[in-house]
Amino acid sequence: MPSKGVRIYAYIAVEGCSIELSVPKHTINIDELNRFWTGSMEVESRNIDSFFNKKGRFTFKVFRHGNLITEQWIDVNAITGNASGGTMESIAETPSIFRDDFIICYGLYESGKGVDPLPNQHQCYITITPNYSNWIGNVAPPDSDHENKPFTRLVLPAAHDVGMNSMETSNALLKKVGGAVVSTLVNDNNLLNRISNKLSGAPIQLIAPNIIFSLSMTQKDSLDAMLQIGARYFEFRPAHLHNAVIPTCSLPDRLYFMHSAIPGMAYERFLVEIINFLRSHPTEIIVVQLRWDGVPGDCCHPSHEEKQEYLETALRDHSNGEIVAGNLDDMKHRTIGELRRERKRLIMLDSVDSLSTYTDEGNATMNGDSIVDAFPRVLTPDNQRGKAFINIQCQATATNIRDALIYSILDTGVTKSVLLATKGICDSKTLPWCRDNVVNKCELDQNVVMMNDWIDGATADVAVQLSRQRLDR
Repeated sequence: MPSKGVRIYAYIAVEGCSIELSVPKHTINIDELNRFWTGSMEVESRNIDSFFNKKGRFTFKVFRHGNLITEQWIDVNAITGNASGGTMESIAETPSIFRDDFIICYGLYESGKGVDPLPNQHQCYITITPNYSNWIGNVAPPDSDHENKPFTRLVLPAAHDVGMNSMETSNALLKKVGGAVVSTLVNDNNLLNRISNKLSGAPIQLIAPNIIFSLSMTQKDSLDAMLQIGARYFEFRPAHLHNAVIPTCSLPDRLYFMHSAIPGMAYERFLVEIINFLRSHPTEIIVVQLRWDGVPGDCCHPSHEEKQEYLETALRDHSNGEIVAGNLDDMKHRTIGELRRERKRLIMLDSVDSLSTYTDEGNATMNGDSIVDAFPRVLTPDNQRGKAFINIQCQATATNIRDALIYSILDTGVTKSVLLATKGICDSKTLPWCRDNVVNKCELDQNVVMMNDWIDGATADVAVQLSRQRLDR
């Protein structure tokens, strides 16, 4: 009989919490702590009583001490495979849920009919982890022995492409200058050229949001939510709008996060929100790295003076003298306590030389195996020597897989990102590897960054536990 599968990835790190998964006539309960649980459920047409309507509901419920915290669901057609309706139909409508002292992160990729090489099952990830708004303060409390340890002992969760967490800026741009501008914005890195034959029959202006979302959106939570989830390292690529759109665009000509030439979060907004968080969380320390990988020359890069102006203005107007910008030397040679006492809780880096596990070939994967295979090859003592820090990139870049990208743009749409298709499967492999190997593979005199798309509680929880272990050494 026809059926459609849902693949689920779950991680629980909060005592008393459990997850109930259900499809018609089948229920699974999960309550084991600190386990990367994976499993599949089938919405089977034979288990749906209606003869004409073969939609069955996939639901997950989160409980704390037996009390229902949240219920999320979507209807799955057992015959066509399509998923629609419910609370998880749109990625933008699945923000992390904050309850008391814990956070629920989740997301759903709708696979549709399942076109190779993309998954043929819907993909759902769920994490339940502590609210990590003050996690550095918890692992290294003021006046503790751990506070006197080097800051380099910490493993920092990171949101990959933090500025691409909303279509707000891109939609404002498209509304004024039209969808045809997409060709200009993405041609600089040849992404559109790879799929030009497939796109020739579709008016680009009609699918412009799909193109931008599929190529560049990597986060869905607000910056404040990412910080509460636990993120403490961010890479930001500030640049001006593409020269071709400035004359007709209604957006102010300021610095924005750039994914190629696609604009995201405004840089001044990013700095202000970071500073506000640090003021309200006085034990925390955040590292920001400025870089311009893949940002074309037609997006004017800021001068040293312009970068300084943005930072100094944000600190002057919003820090109330409580925050001072630190640098690479501070990050590498100060203890956690010294950074706090010197108010250098915002470490600003500019294109420093780090060791990254990312490669275009290795991270262009649908199953994450090549990412994990590369970790031990890259993280050798010789490779780490002389680097500012280590960046372990857990996310796949399925946009580099041509057929996956075509399907994401043409046959699915803005709510079904190809980048989200790999989230659960990659995390179920990369995060356990980090948990089991970082302490022995990575040098103590260098910070480790754990970077991920759709930043989630499991990524943060692994990093926090690794920080505890490294501080104990």
